[in-house]
Amino acid sequence: MSSSSSNVNLETRSPLDEVICFNKGGLFDLGHPLLNRIAESFVKASGIGAVQAVSREAYFSAVDGNRMDNTGGMPSEVSNAKKHRLHGLRGETSSKSLEAMVKNTGKESLQWGLAAGIYSGLTYGLKEARGANDWKNSAMAGGITGATLALTSGDTSQEHMVHCAITGAAISTAANLLTGIF
Repeated sequence: MSSSSSNVNLETRSPLDEVICFNKGGLFDLGHPLLNRIAESFVKASGIGAVQAVSREAYFSAVDGNRMDNTGGMPSEVSNAKKHRLHGLRGETSSKSLEAMVKNTGKESLQWGLAAGIYSGLTYGLKEARGANDWKNSAMAGGITGATLALTSGDTSQEHMVHCAITGAAISTAANLLTGIF
């Protein structure tokens, strides 16, 4: 809790106190810093995942509306990304299309939140257990998070899981090593 609201009783906090608390990372108080960190990371990343999913769908709806040929002249990364959309999403204004978008947004929100919660919890736990906050913690947390995310995709083969674990560990380690450089 921030110093301006530390003397304020929970029942009498104003909306401004809540916003100040949110900005300082005090979104939850579940009784333990590890639980607080996991919950906050999950909620914040879930929101980012939802915005990303809705933005992507809006983009593809706009592109589909402006082109008769869906792949003609489109960069390969755009046409490849379209393959990952739900089959029910066709840029229509029907209840099925809206329902598919809501399901897709929920799934992606859950995946983003899961990744952030697992990674944040693991880095915190490893820091507490090892007594160090270094690239090794990042590599381990990134690898476990990557493997876990592989389980949420359609392809749960061992090769895919190993690929995701290595990618997660590499990205996490690189981010840790580059902290403070930029």
